[in-house]
Amino acid sequence: MNPVNYADMTDLELKQYFLSHRDEEAFQAYLERYRSQSREVITKVGDPDFDRKIQVAIEQKMQAHKAQRDLNN
Repeated sequence: MNPVNYADMTDLELKQYFLSHRDEEAFQAYLERYRSQSREVITKVGDPDFDRKIQVAIEQKMQAHKAQRDLNN
């Protein structure tokens, strides 16, 4: 059996691999990669535009998810 090279997989490929194989090593690789990524701060509590900024971020995430799904179909 050939060893799987998680480093060559995209984030989505690694996630899909883990979900389909339930491989502990793949899961740990995914978690390590996920935790090492910086996360954008969308807004802070008390920001007068808090609701608007959250809504925009949600819409952007949904559009990106739809675009990715469309690419996979």
